[in-house]
Amino acid sequence: MPLNDIPLRRSASGSPHPLPTVGVSACLLGYEVRYDGGHKRNAFLTDDLDGHVHYVSVCPETAIGLGIPRPPIRLVGEPDRPRVVGVDDPSLDVTEQLQGFAGSQLKELARLSGYVLKKDSPSCGMGRVKVYAESVNHARRKGTGAFARVLMRGLPLLPVTDEECLNDAVLRENFINRVYVYQRWQQLLTEGITTARLMDFHTTHKYTVMAHSQAAYRRLGQLLAGLPGNSPDQIAGEYAEELMHTLKRRVGRKRHLNVLRHIMGRLKKQIDNDDKAELNACVEAYRRGETPLAVPITRLKHYLRRHRDACLERQHYLHPYPERLGLRNNI
Repeated sequence: MPLNDIPLRRSASGSPHPLPTVGVSACLLGYEVRYDGGHKRNAFLTDDLDGHVHYVSVCPETAIGLGIPRPPIRLVGEPDRPRVVGVDDPSLDVTEQLQGFAGSQLKELARLSGYVLKKDSPSCGMGRVKVYAESVNHARRKGTGAFARVLMRGLPLLPVTDEECLNDAVLRENFINRVYVYQRWQQLLTEGITTARLMDFHTTHKYTVMAHSQAAYRRLGQLLAGLPGNSPDQIAGEYAEELMHTLKRRVGRKRHLNVLRHIMGRLKKQIDNDDKAELNACVEAYRRGETPLAVPITRLKHYLRRHRDACLERQHYLHPYPERLGLRNNI
């Protein structure tokens, strides 16, 4: 699987680092690898996100030697341990091959910062895949694809989604946000965990975490309070697990409003009364659903350019991913 030759971009400090690397079911990128020789090209992946991440395309079924076109396969048996067998020829059983391929690739897949799976696929479906009973042609939507199951169990912190979730503006933004947070975490691990670096990571993600859960932000803070008596390496694993689990939570307008008002509170001593009134009106318009989140965020950035605040300027909540993606124009 080609995880080499990852394009570099420049960070704000000028040092090079790779784009986030995202695994994708190959058919979603337009490759004609499906059982019927077709594809399921996803426009967001190929048109909008392309250029902001580095893709690694994977088709587990062709990787284990199944041809194009090929006889269709499906999940059969119990939802928690189904077999992957042929629809027309049940003697065709590729369960071990798909699981073995996934297991053999986990070391390489661990370099990814996210993964987009093919919905409903017996190999790549992340959930609610049809599982057929052994004796009757009846299906329950309780399965997970054989490749996807190994991937998600082996890399539980990896941000994973499917193309159906990408059609939901909030879930789409949530996934991309997690990809970029996870990439920054991977970069921290590469540099080496120290108390100072871990505290800095936590500080710059303060409002990002708070938007998902204030309780989780407090728990993470309490966890880091134990750093003086513990090695940062001992705390890092627990920290990352709590962080990535928290970021899966859907963030609605009410939680974004809470964060916006926290940021406004920090700025209130620096801006004059007219600017405060203008900012309040902007946030209220968002509360009423008249404008998207991008509008108050842009206004806050405007004031930060006039009234510098080193802490706020480093908050990833205000710039979680490339602005050109325009994701906050839809939430």
